[in-house]
Amino acid sequence: MNKVLITGGGGFVGEAIAHQLLDKKIECFVLGRNNYPKLVEQGAKCIKGDITDREYIVKKVSNFDVVFHVAALAGIWGDKCEFYTSNVQGTDNVIEACQVNGIPALVHTSTPSVVFAGRDIERGDEAMPYPERFLCHYARTKAIAEQHVLQVDQNDLKTCAIRPHLVWGPADPHLIPRLIDRGKKKKLKVVGDGHNLVDISYIDNVASAHILAAKNLLSSAESSGKAYFIGQERPVKLWEWINALFRQLNIPLVKKKVPENIAYGVGQILEIFHGIFLKSQEPAMTRFLAQQLGKSHYFSHERATRDFGYLPKISIEEGMERLLHWLRKK
Repeated sequence: MNKVLITGGGGFVGEAIAHQLLDKKIECFVLGRNNYPKLVEQGAKCIKGDITDREYIVKKVSNFDVVFHVAALAGIWGDKCEFYTSNVQGTDNVIEACQVNGIPALVHTSTPSVVFAGRDIERGDEAMPYPERFLCHYARTKAIAEQHVLQVDQNDLKTCAIRPHLVWGPADPHLIPRLIDRGKKKKLKVVGDGHNLVDISYIDNVASAHILAAKNLLSSAESSGKAYFIGQERPVKLWEWINALFRQLNIPLVKKKVPENIAYGVGQILEIFHGIFLKSQEPAMTRFLAQQLGKSHYFSHERATRDFGYLPKISIEEGMERLLHWLRKK
């Protein structure tokens, strides 16, 4: 692996992949809507563009050993068409570019939400089916995109999908800032009994999994045509983990509880209201969020370990220390 392209290379996961590749002296190009000076300083080259522009992507995605397709529209609320355009059509454009230009390997960043059906998942594995019904456009469109990536796997183009869960760590612009903001405003409540177990994925481990999978596609290719759950060395009790973070930051602990069925019902009402009157504003609660906060969802990582040697190098405890160090420096 000598020359790679990362779509969404300026995002949280994409940038982490870029940093690790650049540290290995691999020529790295990042494709996104902006320029990324910090990555350029480290040696990356920027390609400014949009994955939804088919003609542009087919033209630019050429002469690479691997494409890491990380770019996506994330979130639990938003316009159905925008999610489809970014996550499905954008992915289809990247696939076509790889096929037309003879790219040998494509690693797609997916999500465990593609198999979440509103029930507890305890040590789920990759045999789990896609659900018939999704409660958010993000999960539905990512499921379609993942299927498209895996279906095109063949001798000329090897593909796989990585499903990291609740990615966190220093420079996180999504999960941790939202938790801290809501915690400071006392807008969080434990959904359910507070004992639900979930997978979390430290950012450096996520980047490492992508690179290991890419190397495997270019060699023995055990990962060819497969999806992979990855995460930490063990699941965590979600609300205990959140409160452990809050305790270190002197944020009030989350103690008040709301039954999951009540949170789900409130989410349903808010979705209807926002869908009619406040379409551009994300509701404070949705049905999908209620289930994510109240259910267990953790997975076996055995396939990733067996096929390309994935093991989390950064433990939960070390990851928390690094995160707190970064937060206190801000």
